[in-house]
Amino acid sequence: MAAAPSDQKVIVVDFGAQYGQLIARRVRDQHVYSEIVPCDVSAAEVRELAPAAIILSGGPASVYAEDAPSVDPGIFELGIPVLGFCYGQQIMAVTLGGSVGHTEKGEYGAASLTRCDEGASKLYGETPVEQTVWMSHRDAVAQAPEDFTVTASTDTCPIASMECAERRLYATQFHPEVRHTPHGDELLRNFLFDICGLEPSWTMDSIIEDSVAAIREQVGTNRVILGLSGGVDSSVVAALCARAIGKQLTCVFVNHGLLRKNEPEEVEEVFTKQFDVDFVHVHAEDRYAALLADVVEPEQKRRIIGSQFWKEFFSVAQDLDGVKFLAQGTIYPDIIESGARKTGGKASTIKSHHNLIPFPEGVHFDLIEPLDHFFKDEVRALGTALGLPDHIVHRQPFPGPGLAIRIIGTVTREKLEILKNADAIVREELDAYNARIFEETGDRNSERSVWQYFAVLPDIKSVGVMGDERTYAYPIILRAVESSDAMTADWAKLPYDVLARVSGRIVAEVPGVNRVAYDITSKPPATIEWE
Repeated sequence: MAAAPSDQKVIVVDFGAQYGQLIARRVRDQHVYSEIVPCDVSAAEVRELAPAAIILSGGPASVYAEDAPSVDPGIFELGIPVLGFCYGQQIMAVTLGGSVGHTEKGEYGAASLTRCDEGASKLYGETPVEQTVWMSHRDAVAQAPEDFTVTASTDTCPIASMECAERRLYATQFHPEVRHTPHGDELLRNFLFDICGLEPSWTMDSIIEDSVAAIREQVGTNRVILGLSGGVDSSVVAALCARAIGKQLTCVFVNHGLLRKNEPEEVEEVFTKQFDVDFVHVHAEDRYAALLADVVEPEQKRRIIGSQFWKEFFSVAQDLDGVKFLAQGTIYPDIIESGARKTGGKASTIKSHHNLIPFPEGVHFDLIEPLDHFFKDEVRALGTALGLPDHIVHRQPFPGPGLAIRIIGTVTREKLEILKNADAIVREELDAYNARIFEETGDRNSERSVWQYFAVLPDIKSVGVMGDERTYAYPIILRAVESSDAMTADWAKLPYDVLARVSGRIVAEVPGVNRVAYDITSKPPATIEWE
């Protein structure tokens, strides 16, 4: 678990908000550690967590609905500063004696807010009297609790924010955590630093130092085994454990032959030359090829590949002496999404993904999950700080079953060779395209850059003409999408010259391919991957 100074922790009380994780991320952006807790957390549990500040998230419910989530009133009596957003403001109001009403007109999207605090509010600080905020509500506070001051309003929402500075209780109807509220970060900084008196001390150096210490304390003199896939999460776990315990770590790399071109060699190079760990390269290509022969259905491919991985892994593990721990690349969203109910679920105690580990009879390892409180971008930053190369740290999402999923129909050695070579060209050309965009804009996340791109080999052939001869060969489908979270994605509007270069190279350089098609379907209705 990611360690954090006890006096520097902010907890986000989650009422089922679509922005719950975003709030925690925004706090961490300010170099202050934060974690999410369910809305049914008690005041006693909060006292035990000893946070320096509390943020109440928004939520989809109406505070007066029969099954609406509530908050323990004792939380407001702990003397800990509290900041509520949207539903967080409403639940604060009704819990402390105010009221919430159903407005005649909802307020969704950008709204013009006017401060009415005469510059006295520490939350607003030096922000403008007139500013734009992002609203998303039908209900709103109708009457603020006793001793609260209304600090801002909009045309639709008379109590757009309120506070009781003496008790350090603050709330806004709008969402400071979204980028559509231009001064949102400033409000958050004012709360964390001016009101709560925190320091921006949660830096990458401190994270590594605390994490290394936690791993050493947990492991002691025992040995740790890790299933290394070459993906971002498992690679960062390996690098972090290597920093902490060195040769006490054994990395088992199961090569199923379904990775992208040159990836097995790159993984072995990094973890045998750069990090001082025991590295076991399991060459299982032939066994996987035999198991996948004549298998067409994608879910069956997934089951075969997944179950065989554990067989290969535990075959190695059972031959090692003194191994007590199994390290995993579980990250914070895995914990939240696998365990949390929309409201009230205790994500910290429910980890259903662990049930996927099929320990053989008589075999058991305790789990070590050093990334279980990090978001994905933090994992990447941690990998960079630990010295992992960019091609691993910034590796694109890649399905666990590898290229078997991107080969439609049966998987053969011939098809794998074709797809690996075509995919390598796609990645080379679009890597170069993204690099040009970054050089022009200075922004790695420019709207013009591409988020994910790869090749797909369908289970069809078509007639073509190459030179003076007719061919009967496979097409390659190019997939390139723009996305920020993988929940939705739009097909990338690549320049024609880039598409022409990708197509020309694939047809000229990859035997067995005579045409290239571009998938211009968004998600939804399609998925990003092909299966």
